Amino acid sequence: MSLKGIWKLTATSALVVAMLAPGTMLAQAGGDTVLKPAEIQKLLPATVFYRGQTAPTEFRNSGGVKLADGFYVLAALVDTSGYTTGVQAKYQAVFITEVPIKVGGQALAAGAYGVGLVGDNFVVTDLGAHDVLSVKASDDAGMQRPRPLEIVANPPGGFRLYIQRKYVNLSR
Repeated sequence: MSLKGIWKLTATSALVVAMLAPGTMLAQAGGDTVLKPAEIQKLLPATVFYRGQTAPTEFRNSGGVKLADGFYVLAALVDTSGYTTGVQAKYQAVFITEVPIKVGGQALAAGAYGVGLVGDNFVVTDLGAHDVLSVKASDDAGMQRPRPLEIVANPPGGFRLYIQRKYVNLSR
């Protein structure tokens, strides 16, 4: 095969890969990578402590990012059936970040948190159920088949944490 043929084959292959996985390619361009479910399962604990109790995490409803510098941002829905309705209203998922990040443009320190949707707001609470921050969640009405929770690359940069069709932007 000629050099010209190899060049065309390489260019065509790169174009096909870029078209099939735009979110993944975007995430990897900055060195940050959206994790696959199997990778997340190895990192998340089976149960998490929140407001004096433990609750099992739902691995199938989880998302995560490995940042370019090797740190992680992880989230997973939790089974809150043992909690009071007041706690269940704002605690739907565990959110773990190893580095300070921005959630909807607001600064959040590294740590483990409870998160959830309360109306149109994405609420972050500490492990004692005290509010840390609240930001307006955006609605992605065009999303075809929403998952209960997922993290995807955000085309302009950073990532989106989705709970159903509502999302917040995550960035460093």
